[in-house]
Amino acid sequence: MAAVDIDVPVDTESQIRGHIDLERQAEGFKEKGNAYYSKKDYSAAFNYYTKAIDASPKNASYYGNRAATLMMLSRFREALEDSQQAVRLDDLFMKGHLREGKCHMSLGNAMAASRCFQKVLELEPTNKEALQEKKNAGTMLEYERMADFGFNKRDFRKVVYCMDRALALASACHRFKILKAECLALLGRYPEAQSVASDILRMDSTNADALYVRGLCLYYEDCIDKAVQFFVQALRMAPDHEKARLACRNAKALKAKKEEGNQAFKNCSYEPAYQLYTEALTIDPNNIKTNAKLYCNRATAGAKLKKVNQAIDDCSSAIKLDDTYIKAYLRRAQCYMATEQYEEAVRDYEKVYQTEKTSDHKHMLKNAQMELKKSKRKDYYKVLGVGKNATEDEIKKAYRKRALMHHPDRHSAATTEVQKEEEKKFKEVGEAFTVLSDPKKKIRYDSGHDLEDDGLDGGDFDANNIFRAFFGGGHGGGFSFDNSPDAGPGNFFFQFG
Repeated sequence: MAAVDIDVPVDTESQIRGHIDLERQAEGFKEKGNAYYSKKDYSAAFNYYTKAIDASPKNASYYGNRAATLMMLSRFREALEDSQQAVRLDDLFMKGHLREGKCHMSLGNAMAASRCFQKVLELEPTNKEALQEKKNAGTMLEYERMADFGFNKRDFRKVVYCMDRALALASACHRFKILKAECLALLGRYPEAQSVASDILRMDSTNADALYVRGLCLYYEDCIDKAVQFFVQALRMAPDHEKARLACRNAKALKAKKEEGNQAFKNCSYEPAYQLYTEALTIDPNNIKTNAKLYCNRATAGAKLKKVNQAIDDCSSAIKLDDTYIKAYLRRAQCYMATEQYEEAVRDYEKVYQTEKTSDHKHMLKNAQMELKKSKRKDYYKVLGVGKNATEDEIKKAYRKRALMHHPDRHSAATTEVQKEEEKKFKEVGEAFTVLSDPKKKIRYDSGHDLEDDGLDGGDFDANNIFRAFFGGGHGGGFSFDNSPDAGPGNFFFQFG
């Protein structure tokens, strides 16, 4: 049968020629795109692949090429859309499935990535790249599982470790970055956390999670007003953001309770202030810096209430939370001085002076060192049983009582061991009276001079001479002690020679 000529309408011929021309034009754009891609000029390559798509929007390879270019530009979300369009146009387009999987990996969606790599393996079971990428997807899922477990156990270092390794496989995953940043904040590594959150906000200023982390860092650095602003922004972007809502509530409550306590303290209402600081400490155990200040504030109120030991404990708690907190060291040192724990006070003042070498801190340190030196000598005030502000008459009365109590003659019937102990105490009473009854010696003693400077080194000192001089025995009179069973303590009578 002879071929039958079919007349083709002119319009249809024109359309066919136009379509062929567009296809040729599209191929030309693609070739130019390939050339720029080879030169690593990805922006130019992107422009030519876009022209190719505009000229021939049904060609899967053009979308695949543009997806590859976008991946090199780290624009993974756009690359994902192009690779998905490529496989929609051609479900057998292996490179399209592979690129879609890689985009899912970079964005942190390991499950979707694994499905894409499985599709490639169905098309080509020995594809080494797909095999390795599927293995990587499984590794990423395991790091996610470990991170979730670590977060629930509050093992934030473990979470950071897992996220670092997951991000090596998913460099564009904001979710992983936010989790890492949150854990860095919870570990007190605020600059690192801020940096991660800021990087995300530069790319996406409406990212509620990043806004929350920024606020969290400020909150934990005791910049509560600024923190609240970020929490409010996060809630504006995502009204259901539970972490931001909780943090905002805690921040406002903590600020209010702390300010209430400060006002009570200013009003000299120390007991209410102490209680308010105690309540504030229960609001958020994770807020280390604010809680350190609250412990120190409570210590200050406690010191006013004469709860010195509790104040020392509170200062220690503040320092445990923040070992750079100078005010807590100063407050604890003052409490140590008040309780005559001079070695501990010197240690705290040394820490303060090493950090802030001011004249005031130097003076405090020297004063503590002097009190420590004085505490290592015999405490003549304690020997006589008087206070450091005792009058001359009080010192004399105390000497009379102690000298008679420990005089060797009174203990002549005691054991040798008791006699030696009482003789030692009698001598110390004499030393104490010699120093404290002499205004010049007393001043030197109070200022911390060594005992040896006044010849009280135990060598030639005779306590009996002091005793006789005090009681007038040097004029022929003396004492005899009644050691009979019926005699009371310290009973004596004059004996004239």
